[in-house]
Formats: sequence, C-alpha cells, structure tokens
Amino acid sequence: MLTDRFKRRLTKDRPMTSITLRIPQDVVESLKAIAPLKGMGGYQTLLKSYISEGLRRDEAEFLSGAEQRLAEALKARGVDPSIVEAAVRDIHAA
Repeated sequence: MLTDRFKRRLTKDRPMTSITLRIPQDVVESLKAIAPLKGMGGYQTLLKSYISEGLRRDEAEFLSGAEQRLAEALKARGVDPSIVEAAVRDIHAA
C-alpha cells in the first residue's frame, strides 16, 4: 500500500526548488560519464536519481522501521494487536 507521501512523489508536476551544492569536479566528471551509460540525459538527472534511491532506502529503514518497532513495543506491553494494527492503518491512510 502506497502512502500519500509516496503517491505525491510519483507525480511529475511537483513543485521544485533550486539548491546550490558544492561537489568535487572529479565527481561531476564521473557523473557526466555515467549518465549516458544509464540512459540519462545529463549528470543532474543521475544525481537526482542517486538522491532519490538513497532517500527511499533511508525512509524505508528509519520511518517504516520506527513504525514497526513502535507497534511491536505496544503489543509487547499488552496493547490489543487489533488496536495497534488499526492505528498503523490510520497512519498510512492519513
């Protein structure tokens, strides 16, 4: 089940912001060399792809994991599992 946050990430018309990021020149050169090999138009697209991949991985580990750890802790302390599961569903629906 996709959360609303993840559903919004799949839309193409999300608002964008510009940032300044200092990256070593050799890293930029490597990005420029690898981008076309991965079928990407430019190094910035590749860089955004790397950021997105890392962010999705960290969100899965830290956000979903925290949710699961809280649910398990509540169950271990005697909270009815059906109540815990309903609360988790409510969080995902929000």
